[in-house]
Parts: sequence; C-alpha cells; structure tokens
Amino acid sequence: MSTLIIHSATLYDGSIGGTTDDGALRIEDGTITHVGTTGDSRTWPSDGAEIIDAGGAPVVPGYIDVHHHGGGGVAFDDGPEATVRALAEHAAHGTTRAVLSYVTDSLDLMEKRIRDGAAIVRDNPRVIGLHPEGPFLDPGHKGAHPEHELKDPTDENVRRLLDAGEGTIVQMTIAPERNNGTEAVRMLVDNGVVAAVGHTDASYETAREAFDNGATQLTHAFNGMNGIHHRAPGPVVAALRDDRVWIEIINDGIHVHPQVVRSLFLEAPQRVVLVTDAMSATCNPDGDYMLGQLKVKVRDGIARLAEGGSLAGSTLTMDLAVANAVRKVGVPLDVAVAAATGHAARCIRMDDRFGRLAVGYPGDVLILDAETLLPTRIWADGEAVEPA
Repeated sequence: MSTLIIHSATLYDGSIGGTTDDGALRIEDGTITHVGTTGDSRTWPSDGAEIIDAGGAPVVPGYIDVHHHGGGGVAFDDGPEATVRALAEHAAHGTTRAVLSYVTDSLDLMEKRIRDGAAIVRDNPRVIGLHPEGPFLDPGHKGAHPEHELKDPTDENVRRLLDAGEGTIVQMTIAPERNNGTEAVRMLVDNGVVAAVGHTDASYETAREAFDNGATQLTHAFNGMNGIHHRAPGPVVAALRDDRVWIEIINDGIHVHPQVVRSLFLEAPQRVVLVTDAMSATCNPDGDYMLGQLKVKVRDGIARLAEGGSLAGSTLTMDLAVANAVRKVGVPLDVAVAAATGHAARCIRMDDRFGRLAVGYPGDVLILDAETLLPTRIWADGEAVEPA
C-alpha cells in the first residue's frame, strides 16, 4: 500500500472559503483518508508513508477541465493514442481529470470519435466524460467550426450522438434558437446530459427560455455569442441572472479581457468555471495546425483560423488559467481554485466524486509555488506526475 502525508500546508479544499491554515492530508492507495491540521497528522497512521512538509505553500485539488480539445500537437479527435498524449501534457500542468471535447465534423465521423472516446472513459478513470461542442451551432457564431457541417438538433441527430456515447456524454453545446432547439435541450436533460448554450445567436429572452427548459451551462462566455449591449443584454446577462447556470470562461487574457473576467467573478463567484478550450498546439511551439477540418495558425501562442482569422481555441493550460485569475484578474486564490475544481465538478454533476480535498475523494492534489501559483508537485490518484 502506498501512503502519502502532506503537512504544514495552506489547504484550499475546492470551495470558496474552504481554506485551512497549517493543514494536512493523507492519501492511501489513491484515496484521501484524512484531512485536518498538521497537529492532527501526527496521530495518523504513517508507517511506510512518504511525508512531505509543504512549508506553508498552497495545496489544492487537482484541476478539472470540462472543455478542451487537445495538446502536445494532437487533438482528442485524432483517436485514442493521441488522446493519451494530449492528456499527459495537460496533467503536467495540474489537470488531473478531463472531459474530452470534440469539434464539429460530419455526424458519421463525430459518432466514431465519440464511440472511441466512450471506450477511453470506460478504461481511463481520469477521463470523466465527453463533450460534443457541435454540430448544433449557429453559422453566424461558428468560430472554428466548419459551417457546412452545422445542423439543426433534430431528435434523430441528437439521438445519434447520445447513442454513440453510451452514457459517457456529460455535456453538449447547442444553439437553442435553431430548429428544434428547445426540444433538443429537453432531450439532453431527460438523458442526464448537461445542455450548454453556446456558439449561438440567442437573445437574452431566447437564452432565458433555454435555461427555463433545463440548460444549465454557458459555453465559453462572450466567445461565440452576442455580447452585452445596453438594449440587448444577450446570453451572458441571462446566465448571470439565473442561479441555475454555470458560466465557462477562457482566462488567457486573449479571449476575454481580464477586467471583464473580473466582472463575472464579482457578480457570480459561485458559478464561474475556468476552462482552457485548449487545441492541439497547447504545450507546443508556434506553427501551423489543424482544428478538425480547419487550418489554424498559431503565432505568439494565439491560435487563429488561417482563413478568416477567428480565434480557434487556445493554447492555455489550467495552471495558468488559475494563476491568471489571481495575478491578472485580482480574484482570491480560494475563488480561483474553486472555479477550476469544485465548480467544474458541480457543473457536470460529479461533485460527489471529484474536485475536493475531502475524505473519500481521489488523491488528486497539487502543491503550488506560493509566488507563481504554478504546480511544483502533482499527484493524480495518489500517483506522482512530473510537473512541466
């Protein structure tokens, strides 16, 4: 049996306000067995344990990314071997649980990729679900999705993807104003899938209707949707006004200005979810890449479509998203950590299993550098991961 005890830490448990000074935790065989103070830890079983003095550094749950597409030069769409490689790149930056996101393609190809992804979810406990980001999106807000593959979310089309996922799809992005959009939202909810509003031309009123019919997430707020106008508040304000809705944000300083990110945290700190929307170029040099069917140029770490120049995902990692939230946006560390851990788990209804430093939860733990807030030590299921 492997045992790890970390003491003399500032523990952030994955919730806002859930901070313990001079804290400690114990992991045995991949599961957290004890959480308390350094004084408490002296009474815990320690025979054969690795004992680490954190020196007061922040210790937080492993990060959960519910919306990203790849890394290390490959995309999740490229198949199981590519997925393993991309996941390893993100794990080195503290992402210990992942939802695999897929861009729009033909329904036939999306079905195949989702079936492959479903097998990964069954085989790899660190992959906790799938997220088809298309093809039920608005052509006018398509972003980096091929317009000719976009479709209405008819019952048949939605059912094809759900069946391919065999219960592993945890969320699906949809433009609710498309034909059958309201019915599709209800269908997703009835099948236990989080309906996320995104890549949409929805007005405030249409977004409110989608939320009233069961949608509970906003895909990368501000991107791929109408912005806030004083006479047309749009879907972001609709989400802010509804306590049932989780709000994704890509906090790379490029997709959304830090002061706009700050506004979201100030108004709805309990419902912001940090995501990376990372594409294949993440953790790789600048160059030319593909995002699904579309060519992407990455220059100075910014990914844009070769044709049209639209932002095409990001090259962000979750450790930087959290650090940016504190250092550039001005969010307290407990709030930033919650947005990458407990909130991420809650928005896909897995907070009973992931996203917390609590007894019975997996040994997904990060020790952060007190200055940079980047991980210096990483464990997933109690197994050490080499940080980047």
